[in-house]
Amino acid sequence: MTQIFPSLLSADFSKLREEVAAIEKSADGLHLDIMDGHFVPNLTFGPPIVAKLRPHSKLFFDCHLMVSNPDELIEGFAKAGADRITVHQEACPHLHRTLQAIKALGCKAGVAINPATPIDTVSHILGEVDLILVMTVNPGFGGQKLIPEALEKAGALVQALEAKGLKDKILVQIDGGVDPKTCKRAQELKVDILVAGNAVFGQKNYSEAILSLK
Repeated sequence: MTQIFPSLLSADFSKLREEVAAIEKSADGLHLDIMDGHFVPNLTFGPPIVAKLRPHSKLFFDCHLMVSNPDELIEGFAKAGADRITVHQEACPHLHRTLQAIKALGCKAGVAINPATPIDTVSHILGEVDLILVMTVNPGFGGQKLIPEALEKAGALVQALEAKGLKDKILVQIDGGVDPKTCKRAQELKVDILVAGNAVFGQKNYSEAILSLK
């Protein structure tokens, strides 16, 4: 079954502990968008927020680093309690080494690609990743509309992994513009994990929203 990871970016930051508790039983994990104001125009939070939330949740913490220098931050997020750290292909001049460093810290390793980045740009590091995140909006802000071509690219990635016999080893995730309508197409394309922001935290009942997406 497709997994739903609500994005903390869309939660009420004045009561983060309560917001995370409200999705604890229905979500499959928590997606934490880390933005530095350089790689993307927005600025969010760092390891201290993750560390403060970690003791209060048993959810899988999925940290997505939208930053210019991920190598400088991965250790901090690993120590803060990240279960998986995803870095951008576009931000890593030595991607293979960065992914190995993430795994050496005891975390699962993911790589993200922007809407305009071809999937073959990560074909050489498939042996190092647990997840590939296909951005279905241009990263930086929540509430954007999904780019249909990017979603279809995620489907092409699923097919490529199946052809290589790697689909059981590498998860495919999408992030951006996920709602009940786009969710259906993503499930048809066999995407494993959907990151949902406003489609969960923008609704009155978070649990019902998650179940409706599933």
